[in-house]
Amino acid sequence: MKADLITLEAGKSGEVELPDEIFGLEPRADILHRVVRWQRAKAQAGTHKAKNRTEVSYSTKKIYRQKGTGGARHGSRKAPIFRHGGKYKVPVPRSHAHDLPKKVRVLGLKHALSAKAAEGNLMVLEAAAMAEARTALLAKTARNLGWKRVLIIDGAEVDANFARAARNLEGIDVLPSIGANVYDILRRDQLVITRAGIEALEARLK
Repeated sequence: MKADLITLEAGKSGEVELPDEIFGLEPRADILHRVVRWQRAKAQAGTHKAKNRTEVSYSTKKIYRQKGTGGARHGSRKAPIFRHGGKYKVPVPRSHAHDLPKKVRVLGLKHALSAKAAEGNLMVLEAAAMAEARTALLAKTARNLGWKRVLIIDGAEVDANFARAARNLEGIDVLPSIGANVYDILRRDQLVITRAGIEALEARLK
């Protein structure tokens, strides 16, 4: 499939061929869902913690005599039934990550790219480079190009001036090709890939 090649000045500089095996697939929601769940589970901190009855600080002295009080029999203030007692079945620090086959992860990225292309929300940029890091200049460029919530994927490295200029702009994220992932692609309304980014993604996914 072919796509228009644009410049930062909002001009058209030709066409570029997009490989159908990466940008021309029929998106499958189940694969995208599996990959996004895998990504978010890996990112989850898993540091939640509460104390059980062996960890709370209380005396182990018996509260009152076993019988004759007219109340239930208790032997420890650490029991979950009491205020400040240990919790029952407490959360403990753990990893939420789970395995996902590499083939599924690769396929998920292809389907995410294909989904943006099918929606018409994919733009191909000649180069994401600026002579100087000026946020105001990039903001004007974004308005001219209609960028609002956009992810920009560059080649192996991101131009330092462009990344610095985009850093303070809300709704614009910039990633190198190695950082391209399903979650970040789907959470943005538009996807912009440079010519170098397409070549790098093609080498990565083939």
